Amino acid sequence: MSTDWLRMPAGLVSGGQRCCAGSRDGQRAVESMNRTLADACAARRSSWLSDHAASMLLALCAAIWAAPVPAAPPWPSSVTQGGLVIINLPAGTTLRVDGSPVRVGTDGVAVFGAGRDATGPVVLEVTAPDGQRESASIMVTPRHWPIERIDGVPPKTVNPPPALAARIQREQAAVTTARRRNDAREDFLQHFIWPVRGRISGRFGNQRIYNGEPRAPHSGMDIAVPVGTPVHAPAAGIITFAQPDLYLTGGTVLLDHGFGLSSNFLHLSELDVQVGERVRQGQVIGRSGMTGRATGPHLHWGFNWLGVRLDPLLLPGITTP
Repeated sequence: MSTDWLRMPAGLVSGGQRCCAGSRDGQRAVESMNRTLADACAARRSSWLSDHAASMLLALCAAIWAAPVPAAPPWPSSVTQGGLVIINLPAGTTLRVDGSPVRVGTDGVAVFGAGRDATGPVVLEVTAPDGQRESASIMVTPRHWPIERIDGVPPKTVNPPPALAARIQREQAAVTTARRRNDAREDFLQHFIWPVRGRISGRFGNQRIYNGEPRAPHSGMDIAVPVGTPVHAPAAGIITFAQPDLYLTGGTVLLDHGFGLSSNFLHLSELDVQVGERVRQGQVIGRSGMTGRATGPHLHWGFNWLGVRLDPLLLPGITTP
């Protein structure tokens, strides 16, 4: 593909790292040309070269210096399981990830992620504004997933009575629908902050065994804090779901950050927001609790790219406390 990646901003990958904007050889070439130009100017000043020779040398160096430097593409070569990738493409580019179309902003921003069980490669199909196409494969780095044994969970939340199955299905369907929102806001571009500060008591992706019975891997991160601890928005966004008493997750809030990226906060004791409300980063959206299926007070913070669950600990700006 002939698109000049050098002319675009460097892409962001999970954790806020930036892809290289050019190769090391290209950078060395630029440094060498700069030195050559400086030497030529010094030689000209010392009259070591004739006026004509100095002018020719300067013109040649300037032409070489202005030539395009080979640049790396704006996507990473790999992504870890549970990782978010944010890249910048030329405005007007279209993108497909694993065969599905992905939103590209008017400024060229695009996002995608690798789920907990993704094996890769993640296949990108990029169509430049001039119609030229390029495909790329991003390797997925596997992680080790420990087993978490959690005892003392109320039996009715581990194996809900059949009479409650319809309620649980209805509630989960409503949450799934809220996660499908995919609009052009770019609230995710600000570095994320912790919604609460405390001990991480449960990590994303760990296999969970409740009362001795294996269940689905943990979909987010648990942070142990007292009941009533204020929960702050980790980034700006719009509230797309807010219910105080879901059977499994208790007080539940979904905060949409744009482009299909959303945070979810579970087991809340109080909700301080309502659906449709625009919140700023750091605003209190509720209070931590132990509602729903919980054995102690904590905040569950989950993060999604549409239907793909991602690890909040890998978001830009978030570091292990």
